[in-house]
Amino acid sequence: MEFENTFKESDMTKPVIGFIGLGLMGGNMVENLQKRGFEPIVMDLNKAAVDAVLARGGKEAKSAKELAEASDIIMLCLTTSNVVEKLVYADDGILAGIKEGAVLVDFGTSIPASTRKIGADLAKKGAGMVDAPLGRTPAHAKDGLLNIMASGDKETFEKVKPVLEQQGENVFYLGALGAGHTTKLINNFMGMTTVCAMSQAFAVADRAGVDRQQLFDIMSTGPSNSPFMHFCKNYAVDGVSDLGFSIANANKDLGYFLEMVKDLDTKAPIAEGTSSHLQAAFDAGMGDGNVPEIFDYFLKLKG
Repeated sequence: MEFENTFKESDMTKPVIGFIGLGLMGGNMVENLQKRGFEPIVMDLNKAAVDAVLARGGKEAKSAKELAEASDIIMLCLTTSNVVEKLVYADDGILAGIKEGAVLVDFGTSIPASTRKIGADLAKKGAGMVDAPLGRTPAHAKDGLLNIMASGDKETFEKVKPVLEQQGENVFYLGALGAGHTTKLINNFMGMTTVCAMSQAFAVADRAGVDRQQLFDIMSTGPSNSPFMHFCKNYAVDGVSDLGFSIANANKDLGYFLEMVKDLDTKAPIAEGTSSHLQAAFDAGMGDGNVPEIFDYFLKLKG
């Protein structure tokens, strides 16, 4: 299949976009782009997700190479660095098809060293890369209200910025390629460590005979109060699991954070503690649950 490419360098507000990864976040991002007049070319293993895009006037590519050959901007919203590397380096992958002057944007949470390696290999073909991990939720994605932590060559960033601004309410430029993924991993280390600590606080209170609601009432009047505390309270006290981020994803991200720390020739014992609990909860079959559900793991934890 061949696609007509009508992109003009002078009109970066309506480039041809190829988008790979139509999960909750990616699918909503594509819907938002279509509402704003883009006609993306997509690729995903989930046929229903692809069909939804096609029903709104999008197109489907049968390989990453085919998608790259037809696209001015290639966007990825994928689960792991390994998946990204496979799509880039496969014989029928992105690197084999990307055009000179095109830009690859990775919205996922990836290992910074992997991102820099891919960026260097794309540069050899005259293509650019921006790592642009996301903050906020799939609901924000549908309305173009994400937080986007973008980094890469400044000229390359400016080239794709008009499109990023249609996907994000806040688009941050963080510097050299890999800085976005680095910042995202630090952010998730902080967030997931906070959730684990607060969830364990509720579990210890329960074991000690302290009312969980009363603990929240006291803690929430002090400096520990935060949106994360409320997510943890919603589950530990009210049984409502409303932080849309899974234990499996948190476990993956903490693993990436520790890998990054190792690359930086330092240690992160606090992150090691968080990671060990997330891994244990994952091994116990809790991976699909939202992170505050780790309260159940802590409640059963024996000395």
